[in-house]
Amino acid sequence: MTDIASGGITRRGLLAAFAATAVTAAPSYSNAAGFLRGGGDIRRIRMYSGRTGERIDMIYWIEGKYIKDAVREVNHFMRDWRTNDVKSVDLRTVDIMAAAHNLMDATEPYMLLSGYRSPKTNAMLRRRGSGVAKNSLHLKAQAADLRLNSRSVNQMARAAAACKAGGVGRYSGSNFVHMDCGPVRSWGR
Repeated sequence: MTDIASGGITRRGLLAAFAATAVTAAPSYSNAAGFLRGGGDIRRIRMYSGRTGERIDMIYWIEGKYIKDAVREVNHFMRDWRTNDVKSVDLRTVDIMAAAHNLMDATEPYMLLSGYRSPKTNAMLRRRGSGVAKNSLHLKAQAADLRLNSRSVNQMARAAAACKAGGVGRYSGSNFVHMDCGPVRSWGR
């Protein structure tokens, strides 16, 4: 067996950890990071962007610690693609996304429609149509709009809401779900 990390984790051990991952919901927003307790020693995020053509599929947290290089990649991936502005993403949002993905037992990566939004981009989107909040959590890099072709908006929203760790918006007409690490709430159909 080959070690894949200097910490002595074997390929078989890594695969076993993925297979054994079970996610449990947190009892309250005040302990939002705790909703992954029992979720295993590894957290993984898989996404692609139809706008930039970029893809990520990476372990970003292992044995209680975020991996700095992986977090930098997530920040870059979730940047405002219109302005190329990068902001540090609130990792609670990434944790919610990863937990919801695990709950759905999905193998398909999320399609990221919107992560961080610069004030310029948010203002432009507000002028173009409704449904864009003036003080959106996207401006704080605390939200993501996501789609999965293999799951319905309702399935995605139920999985995100089961985490009881942030906001969940259903946008069935546009076929995406908003996930954020703000107060626990839900909206949309």
